[in-house]
Amino acid sequence: MPFIFELKSQERDTSDFTLGFIEGGDTIIYKNLNEIWVFPRKDFKNRRQEKRYSRYINKVKKVYPLAVEARKLLEKYEPEYSALVEQRDRRRLMKKLEKELLAEHKEKLKKWSISDGKILIKLIDRETKRTSYSLIKDFRGDVSAVFWQGIARIFKNNLKTEYDPTGEDRVLEEIVTLIEMGYL
Repeated sequence: MPFIFELKSQERDTSDFTLGFIEGGDTIIYKNLNEIWVFPRKDFKNRRQEKRYSRYINKVKKVYPLAVEARKLLEKYEPEYSALVEQRDRRRLMKKLEKELLAEHKEKLKKWSISDGKILIKLIDRETKRTSYSLIKDFRGDVSAVFWQGIARIFKNNLKTEYDPTGEDRVLEEIVTLIEMGYL
């Protein structure tokens, strides 16, 4: 019984090429390339540091989607909130949004650790370009912001913490970048 094989070669994708130019008899073609991030290699001093880094990655992967959701909700509701003139209507909108978020995330958040909350505060600042304290102050008022800052301080946290991607939060920025690129 004879076997018949069908072979196909790959077709070249020319959509990424643009016009080039001829220089000295050579044709130079431009090609759009994806950005490549290069991070320093992780050299851990011992197994304990490696495990700690791995746990940190898992925490960031758990918390990051909620920070992205916070950014999307802010983009969606901030114009609507600003358009409301009456303070009463603004409070109603915030109460409605708070109820929806608690219904969706309450059980998951109950299981989080304090360090998960610290990561979330930094990632919310990264995503929204505003600290958690300023967001609470803008949307819920000064008294509420001071109250929640007090609660955060009890748990050794700070809602006024700003995100510093080149300094203290360099490792966090690296992990988030790898998550966004699909490597983690």
